[in-house]
Amino acid sequence: MSETTPSASPQPEREYLQHLAEGRFMIQRSRASGRFVFYPRVAEPATGATDLEWVEASGGGTVYATSTMRQRPPAQSYNVALIDLDEGPRMMSRVESIASDAVRIGMRVKARIALEGDVPLVVFDPVP
Repeated sequence: MSETTPSASPQPEREYLQHLAEGRFMIQRSRASGRFVFYPRVAEPATGATDLEWVEASGGGTVYATSTMRQRPPAQSYNVALIDLDEGPRMMSRVESIASDAVRIGMRVKARIALEGDVPLVVFDPVP
């Protein structure tokens, strides 16, 4: 695990994307408070502590909000969802492996890393 340090460039974001490229969904946690942080940052928002470390996310979460984005054919509709991670932070993503309008608030989901082109990103699938 690497410690993040402040810099002029978006180092935490680069580290996050590198972890995804390696097949690992990692989030940050403050060593002092134990609170988890997402989106990657150089300091914990609540305290300003710069003692953030990378830890593997459980991948579990719950849909907090969802919206179906409808497109004209031949493109398919998709959803945009806010997911409350089991660790506490909320992230924006989408729920796949299910019809976009079947995603429901309160639905349990599990993260996986998908490729969009050659860019890795975190998406979620419903938990049966």
